[in-house]
Amino acid sequence: DQPTSYLLVTPSPFSLPPLEELEGLIGKEVKLALSLREEIEKGWEELRHPQSDVGEILAPQEVIEDVEESSEDLLDLAHKPPIIKFVNLALYEALKMRATDVHIEPEENRVRVRYRIDGVLHEISSPPLHYLPAIISRIKVMANLNIAEHRLPQDGRFKIKYNGEEVDVRVSIIPTIWGERVVLRLLMRSRLLALEELGMDEETFHIMENLLKLPHGIILVTGPTGSGKTTTLYASLMRINTPERNIITIEDPVEYQIPGIAQIQVKPSIGLTFAEGLRSVLRHDPDIILVGEMRDRETAEIAIRASLTGHLVFSTLHTNDSASAITRLLDIGIEPYLVSSSVRAIIAQRLVRKICPECRREEIVEEEEWKKLTNVTPPEKIWKGEGCEKCLGTGYFGRTGIYEVLVIDENIRKMINERVEAHLIKKEARKSGMKTLVDDGMIKVKKGITTVEEVLRVTQEI
Repeated sequence: DQPTSYLLVTPSPFSLPPLEELEGLIGKEVKLALSLREEIEKGWEELRHPQSDVGEILAPQEVIEDVEESSEDLLDLAHKPPIIKFVNLALYEALKMRATDVHIEPEENRVRVRYRIDGVLHEISSPPLHYLPAIISRIKVMANLNIAEHRLPQDGRFKIKYNGEEVDVRVSIIPTIWGERVVLRLLMRSRLLALEELGMDEETFHIMENLLKLPHGIILVTGPTGSGKTTTLYASLMRINTPERNIITIEDPVEYQIPGIAQIQVKPSIGLTFAEGLRSVLRHDPDIILVGEMRDRETAEIAIRASLTGHLVFSTLHTNDSASAITRLLDIGIEPYLVSSSVRAIIAQRLVRKICPECRREEIVEEEEWKKLTNVTPPEKIWKGEGCEKCLGTGYFGRTGIYEVLVIDENIRKMINERVEAHLIKKEARKSGMKTLVDDGMIKVKKGITTVEEVLRVTQEI
């Protein structure tokens, strides 16, 4: 059968003639899609797997015509069909490529657009610089922000539909010397994972299940920004979210809405801090409390008091490993006896990219190098991704977690009371069988899930 339409995949829609001209030449409808340059270079793969999702969602794209900002109001620019279509296309392509964030970044002579995929930013072809005000204004209109304000940061959100699913888009705009910079965080409920989907091995999963059965105490999740702490906390809460329990969270921001759980968004500008929110929550007869982050002594003290009076409390800290979280609590002024009597476990974690299943190949194991990194027995072979169309040439597709779970037993409790240094606490925990982040990562290397390079990338500061 003759095709009824053509899909034109391009890294730069602005360099094309109007689609009407192309349609006139070939006598068929032409649909437009954005793609990374490296994807297009693998053209034969594109022909086998046409990217039609966006074409079905959006009307045929037209080239954005030159816009003179001085001749029209920014609001008019924001409502021009080509601008609307460009913003929509950028969002839908990002979702199709599994991106979690879209960056629109002005520079001196150009605009840079990047998608964060599997934790790593990928640059895509960008619009000309003079389109930036119209694109920013369109995003502000969608997020109900002030389009006339260019000097101050602004935050907002809006919703879109993708493949029948509602997507929450969180908008952050900051002024830079070259213009306003935008980051769009794409939040899909389908990306929320159950506890068994996080990548924990059987032993770690069993420990987590036992921790979630505790009637009271504090469970801390630690790691840098973007290490999956929120995902682990949400998975834990969903696991124990039953009609018999009253669960309340205090978050900044609330990333996903979970049915059956009361979620509070902190608003420091009006005095609703983590500490103030926690005080109020304790008057609502909670069984389980999530405090987004223990940022200060006041919040930590209230959380500890709550845990000692019969509540199970979850929270996070920004520390490199599990034992360092103890040092952090002591450093902000919490007495050792309060830490040792309230904290039941500390989970340190990172996210590692998984080897692409389409292009993975065997590699030789350098035993001496392996033994320098971990006590895990070296395997006979390991795997690595060569890079293909599916993984955008990276050799990786998707992510999983690596975990270090420090359970506070009597020995560790005694060491905390004596203010023993974090590295000695970690050493003692390893004697009791705790796997470090590197150990767990290397076990996943051994299983062919990830690579040595990836484990080292996310644990190099430890």
